[in-house]
Amino acid sequence: MTVYSGPVFEMATNQFNVIANHLEIPVDERDRLLLPKRAITVSCPIHRDDGTVAVFEGYRVQHHLTLGPTKGGTRFSPSVDIGEVAALAIWMSWKCALAGLPYGGAKGGVNVDLATLSGRELESLSRRYMQEMIPFVGPHTDVMAPDMGTNEQVMAWFMDTYSMYQGRTVTEIVTGKPVASGGTLGRREATGRGVAHLASRVMKELAINLTGATAVVQGFGNVGSYAALDLHHFGLKVIAVSDHTGALHDERGLDIPALMHHATKHGSIAGFSNQRHFDPAEVLTLRCDVLVPAAMERVIDGKIAQKLRCRVLAEGANGPTTPDADLVLEKRQNEIFVIPDILCNSGGVVVSYFEWVQDLQQLFWEEEEVMRREYQILDRAFDRMVARARADNVSHRTAAMAIGVEKVRAAKNTRGLFP
Repeated sequence: MTVYSGPVFEMATNQFNVIANHLEIPVDERDRLLLPKRAITVSCPIHRDDGTVAVFEGYRVQHHLTLGPTKGGTRFSPSVDIGEVAALAIWMSWKCALAGLPYGGAKGGVNVDLATLSGRELESLSRRYMQEMIPFVGPHTDVMAPDMGTNEQVMAWFMDTYSMYQGRTVTEIVTGKPVASGGTLGRREATGRGVAHLASRVMKELAINLTGATAVVQGFGNVGSYAALDLHHFGLKVIAVSDHTGALHDERGLDIPALMHHATKHGSIAGFSNQRHFDPAEVLTLRCDVLVPAAMERVIDGKIAQKLRCRVLAEGANGPTTPDADLVLEKRQNEIFVIPDILCNSGGVVVSYFEWVQDLQQLFWEEEEVMRREYQILDRAFDRMVARARADNVSHRTAAMAIGVEKVRAAKNTRGLFP
C-alpha cells in the first residue's frame, strides 16, 4: 500500500522497475530506493480580493537526503497532486545523481488555477505556502526552485518569507531568484540552453548540418522558448511551436526572437500570427531534425511514438514519453536518437546548484563561467550515458537512469540503516 497514485507516479514506478530488473537489484532493496523519505501536505488559506477566504492544497515530497539536501521545483497548477509530485521528485533524484550533483530529489506544488488569482492573491499564496513549509525545508535540508506556474518573482517571495522567520537574509533557501536578490546569471536560460546544446551535439555526431536543419518545439514556456532561441541561433529553422493556446507552423522558419518578445509581453503565442495557426495535436508528428517536447508529462504515447518523424528527440519536459512509447523508440533506435529527460533538461538543476554554491560562498560568477561549467557537466553526463548504452546494449534512457540509480543505491548501502 502507498499514498501515492495516479498515472505519473505509475509511470515513474514502471521506469524504476525496468532499471531495477536491469541492475538485478534485490527485491528487498527496491522500496527503499523508490519510495520517498518524506511527503508533506498542507492547507494554504488566503484572503481573496473580495474579502472571502480560499484554501488551496499544497504538497512537498523529498525523495532522499542520502547525498545531501533535496532539490527540486515548485509548480502551481490545477493538475498537481501528491502522486505527480512524488514522481517528479523521484526523477529529480536520478537526474541529480547522473549529473554528479550533491542532492537528492524533491518537488512541490499547489493545486491552483493561476488564471483565477490576482497578482496580490498570487503573492499571498506563495508566501503562505513557504510559511507552511518552513519546518521542513532549509539550505541544507531542501532547496526549492521554480517550475511550471512559478517564476523568479515567486522565488523572491519564498526567499523573503523564509528570511523574515529567520531574522536574516537567507538567499540560499531557493534558487531561480532574480539576480538582484541573489540569483545567478544564466539561470533563467539554463534548461533551454542545455536542451539546445545537447541536441546540437547529437546532430554533429549524426553528421546533420545545423544550418538549415529543422526543429519543432512543443511547449513555449521558459524551457521551450530558450531552447528554440538557441536552436535558432545555431542556424536551425524552428518550423513549429505550440503552447496551451495553440500552435504556429511555417516551413520557412518562425521568427523566434520576435515570437519570444510577443510571448513575454502577452503571456502566450496567441495573436502572434493569424496566418500560421496549426493543429497542436499534429505538432509532435511533423517531419523535422529535432523535436523538443517541453510541456507536460506523458505527451508521447505508443501511438504517437510510431508516428514520430524526427531524427533527434530532445526531452525538455519531465516524463514526456510513456513506457509504451519507450518500447516503440527502442525498436527505432537507428532512426531516432533519444536524449532522455533526466539528462536533456538537467541544465536547470545544474545551474541551480551553481546558484546555491554562489549564495553559500557569497562569491558570484560571470555568465560565461556559468555556461562553461553547465556545458562541461552536461557533456560529461552525456558521454557516460552513451558509453553505458553501448556497453550494456540498452536504450539511452535505461543507461542514464541506471547510472543515477546505481549512485543513489551505492550511497545508501555505504551509509547503511540508522539506527
